Amino acid sequence: MPLAAHTLLGPYEILGMLGTGGMGEVYRARDTRLDREVALKVLPERFSQDATALARFHREAKAVAALSHPGIVSIHDIGSEQGRTYVVMELLEGRTLGSYIKNSALDWRSALEIAIGTANGLAAAHAKGIVHRDIKPENIFLTGTSVKILDFGLARRDTQGIMSKRSRAKSATLSLETQPGVLMGTVSYMSPEQVRGQQADARSDVFAFGCVLYEMLTGSRPFKGETSADLMVSILHDAPPQLSESGARRPAELDRIVSRCLEKEPGKRFQSAKEILAALKKIPFKSTLDESAGPAHSETVVLPRPSSTQAEEGPSVAVLPFVNMSSDKENEYFSDGLAEELINVLSKIKGLHVASRTSAFAFKGKNEDVRQIGQQLNVKTVLEGSVRKSGNRLRITAQLVNAGDGYQLWSETYNRQLEDVFAIQDEIAQNIAKALQVILSEKVKRALEKARAVDVEAYDFYLRGMQCFHQFNRKSLEQAQQMFLRAIEIDPGYARAYAGLADCYSLLYKNWNAPRENLELADKASKKALELDPELAEAHIARGVALSYNGHSDESEKEFETAVKLNPKLFEAYYFYARACVTLGKLVEAARLFDQASQVGPEDYQAPLLGAAVLAGLGRHDEAQQAYRRGVQAAEKHLELHSDDARALVLGATGWCQLGEPKRALDWVRRALAVDPDEAMTLYNVACAYALMGRTDEAIDCLEKAVDNGYTHKEWIENDADFKSLHGQPRFQALLQSLTDSPPERGKVKAKKKKGTGKKKTDRKR
Repeated sequence: MPLAAHTLLGPYEILGMLGTGGMGEVYRARDTRLDREVALKVLPERFSQDATALARFHREAKAVAALSHPGIVSIHDIGSEQGRTYVVMELLEGRTLGSYIKNSALDWRSALEIAIGTANGLAAAHAKGIVHRDIKPENIFLTGTSVKILDFGLARRDTQGIMSKRSRAKSATLSLETQPGVLMGTVSYMSPEQVRGQQADARSDVFAFGCVLYEMLTGSRPFKGETSADLMVSILHDAPPQLSESGARRPAELDRIVSRCLEKEPGKRFQSAKEILAALKKIPFKSTLDESAGPAHSETVVLPRPSSTQAEEGPSVAVLPFVNMSSDKENEYFSDGLAEELINVLSKIKGLHVASRTSAFAFKGKNEDVRQIGQQLNVKTVLEGSVRKSGNRLRITAQLVNAGDGYQLWSETYNRQLEDVFAIQDEIAQNIAKALQVILSEKVKRALEKARAVDVEAYDFYLRGMQCFHQFNRKSLEQAQQMFLRAIEIDPGYARAYAGLADCYSLLYKNWNAPRENLELADKASKKALELDPELAEAHIARGVALSYNGHSDESEKEFETAVKLNPKLFEAYYFYARACVTLGKLVEAARLFDQASQVGPEDYQAPLLGAAVLAGLGRHDEAQQAYRRGVQAAEKHLELHSDDARALVLGATGWCQLGEPKRALDWVRRALAVDPDEAMTLYNVACAYALMGRTDEAIDCLEKAVDNGYTHKEWIENDADFKSLHGQPRFQALLQSLTDSPPERGKVKAKKKKGTGKKKTDRKR
């Protein structure tokens, strides 16, 4: 029987199942000592007395523990409790390669990135004398920023001479060795020698790697058969279909690498993953393509980034924006707010994967089939609904739909008064939890009770304020500030309104040259938010931002850490923490936090693009290039919905510059300036793009204009890697000195009329 939620195995509390395999069940669990989430692989009870299975299970743990490498899943612990043997691993956020390539090929650039990541991890294993013996798409995990190899359950030490003498000297035969004639592995990816029952070495992993790369490039496996026996015959005797038959353009060298990996004779293959890695790294992303291979692809290619955790293995839901059915279109703030509140509540439920606001709201106004939405967001269920608000009357409909077949799992219609909105949210959350068989913790129940205690009129103003806040320009932040103040006036105990107010004060001060008084008000409002609700993650973020702008870096970091602990799925916690680290010059930490923000909010374009600049500044250029590609792709998707978003355009432009696309970058810069020619943040980021394009004078002109229009974040300018080419310019140094000696007087910059900003929306805060 699967382990129930809240079962304890040693110090590990079971939260829910992630998946099952032949040698174990994998659970999401919480380490009660360190208060962190981990993955727990538990040997099934039926194997608890099986000496062979136990030996194999311990062998995997020892094999992986010996491989401290970012391309291989990490082992934290191993133990036995209540007759159950388990191994504790890092909890990965993402999906297997197998879930991406079901009967569909990847673009060659994406395939190349994944192949490099896989070869990197496999090379580390081979260097330690460890052969995996079961390389396949299901054992390759994509986190969105890295590739990790899973499941070393069939791994063994190589003692037969393929490894170096040094590796062999270190290698000791593991407790269980495969006997000749015994097949171990997955047939579709077995090497000919494995099919014959011969002992596998590193070259068998090379063959399996070639099978995986072939499948990524073509969408089909190289060897086929109706039965396992037929498949084995094909592996032994057949040549796979020519890669050129797929009709896709790619570098000829990539095809040659695959062909060499799939040689029948081990001696003709690459002799280890290290050799494959070296060959793959020689292929440039801007490669001369085989002109006979078909039409060219011009779209941006990135390592596939998952929505979040392994949603296909556990309960998951996407909450779509509720449709505003009111006669007054201005009531859209209320329907959007209701969906966002439900996302916030459901995200706190342990074991339930909830698609981010950005991901779900990307489908706003689109009439797409729920099955397609589920597939794109990697969720099993979708919550959709509508809101009709007339005066104090509400009519809310909600339905939970199975994304696999489109059938309803639950639906309800509520005809209530406005003051019942919290009870409605409570009922919807309870019904979703019941339908998906997850448990509402006491913490979630307390959060719902706190929501019910809020004055409904104050809540209404809070939702209006959040709608303005998400638009993120100076005018919208000032409007949000007034909405939050009105909410507090009605309900002085409303912690979330104080947190929102504090953020408005902080951001207006730092990014738009608002009076110093704003920073003092941010400090006061954030303190009040924490006083009213110490368990509110948003309050700790607001406090962290205010403290960082006041120069209290140590206290600020503690607040951000607390916010992450309270709500590990909250994008803003990682995003603003990362920005604070950039200001302090803690670039390594900033890079890590921007990456975590990207994992929590995979559809966001800001975190990968800002994080890429940090990585570039650290000299981690390969990682930076991957992040830039993810960022521009996310920006393109965002612009499909919000074509006049100047921020997406200018940040995307810096990404295009770094990817060697200056013409496209210049086009995006000009589009951004047409929308917001006098907006300080737009001008700052245009300056970044110009600097990267080598347009030095134009870059400094824009930066000076940004400062004239209110941008005074001197520390960010100093630590921004995009301006590296400007550091030796006297005008640039003079600008920095002016911000040190005589910063612009707060509040004295004239507000200029901007075009196209009135209804512009962004999904994240700057």
